[in-house]
Amino acid sequence: MRLLRQTGKEAGILGKGVLILVKSENKIQIEIEMPKKVRQIIDALNAQGFEAFAVGGCVRDSLLGKKPKDWDITTSAKPQQVKALFAHTIDTGLQHGTVTVMLGREGFEVTTYRIDGEYTDCRHPKEVTFTPNLREDLMRRDFTMNAMAYNAKFGLIDLFGGMEDLKNGVIRCVGDPASRFCEDALRMLRAVRFAAQLDFEVERGTKDAIMRLASSLNKISAERIAAELVQLVASAHPGRLLDAYAFGITKVILPEFDLMMETAQNNPHHCYSVGEHTIHAMRQVGQDKILRLAMLFHDMGKPECRTTDENGIDHFHGHPEKGERIAKQVMRRLKLDNDTLRRVGALVRWHDDNPPLKKEKVRRTVRKVGVAQYPAIFMVKRADILAQSEYKRKEKLDYVDQYEKLYQDILNQKDCLDIKQLAITGRDVMALGVPQGKQVGEMLNQLLELTLDDPAKNNRRYLLEQVKKRK
Repeated sequence: MRLLRQTGKEAGILGKGVLILVKSENKIQIEIEMPKKVRQIIDALNAQGFEAFAVGGCVRDSLLGKKPKDWDITTSAKPQQVKALFAHTIDTGLQHGTVTVMLGREGFEVTTYRIDGEYTDCRHPKEVTFTPNLREDLMRRDFTMNAMAYNAKFGLIDLFGGMEDLKNGVIRCVGDPASRFCEDALRMLRAVRFAAQLDFEVERGTKDAIMRLASSLNKISAERIAAELVQLVASAHPGRLLDAYAFGITKVILPEFDLMMETAQNNPHHCYSVGEHTIHAMRQVGQDKILRLAMLFHDMGKPECRTTDENGIDHFHGHPEKGERIAKQVMRRLKLDNDTLRRVGALVRWHDDNPPLKKEKVRRTVRKVGVAQYPAIFMVKRADILAQSEYKRKEKLDYVDQYEKLYQDILNQKDCLDIKQLAITGRDVMALGVPQGKQVGEMLNQLLELTLDDPAKNNRRYLLEQVKKRK
């Protein structure tokens, strides 16, 4: 391989300070800038006669010019030998050869070269065997781009064409794809997730194996599925969810999406199926977990709500309410946290709500939808519109602009939108003789209703007088 300089397409994948110097059959000399503490761990192991390399994602990300989130180290040293070398270690997974070495407050996982035994659950090997051979350790890993190791002495160890696949933008399994996926079925979803994050293509043999084995994803825990799916949806290329659909993955982990892909929208406002519209809508918002999930779920109620009139026009009355229920069911199934469930559910429920453009109506809508959903609701509405046909698009976007302007005016005027913004508190209400308990909340809600219509009524004296009259 010729010397690569920081020019041209090939050099585009190389980060600062990364330069290919020499390539032999199995070894590429490369310079990667590693954190001082990582070098310290590798040097300490080397000094005792052990091999040690940075391995996996940190090497991949460095070659792509990205800053690694974590640095993992692989070594020929056994776990007890690693523990003996460092003052502070944590037994992260001794049965799998992993020790966390603590340097200050930072932890680095150091794992012994190993060979995995038979897999019976598409997730865990029945046993692992430690090996002194780096090749045997690397060949058990998922994809070629994740099966490279590096240290300053030996440079880049690339035994399976990982660098070439990075240059070509390819996701390829190490060795036989079916074997890798039978070891851990989640790797099939990971392949698509990496494709979405890096804008790579899944190699043909790897793709064919996924299409044969996708059903085994039903053996993977909801938490692990959710972690990969959220990363895919929140990636730079959420449209790669279509790969997951084409490969048969969503049929197993998100069948609701398959149903959306199969639901046409014969309506002047639309030019895509529900599923295709969803993909276009996700592309219209930033890489934010809540916004992307909201766009993924926003029309999930449409397949069940679809009706067709005598003119052949499809209608989807009630789909936001139905979509919220389905979205929450899916998020519970994926065991997403309650805050995500609440926030995404609200955006789905109200994404198609269009209040009259009057301040009192907007104030009441903000109260109904929830102050916390703003200004995200405007991003969701615009994304939805931009993923529709051009029919009345300008009018729709103009409406959202006016809606947002009224909302901003309300904020600037500090109009009361929530009980917490009232000029009196529950303590004031009780001091006037309202019994502690739900009656206090009911009284505060009555007062809030008054101020939503007329913000000037959020006056302490006026509100106290109202409590006296209403108690």
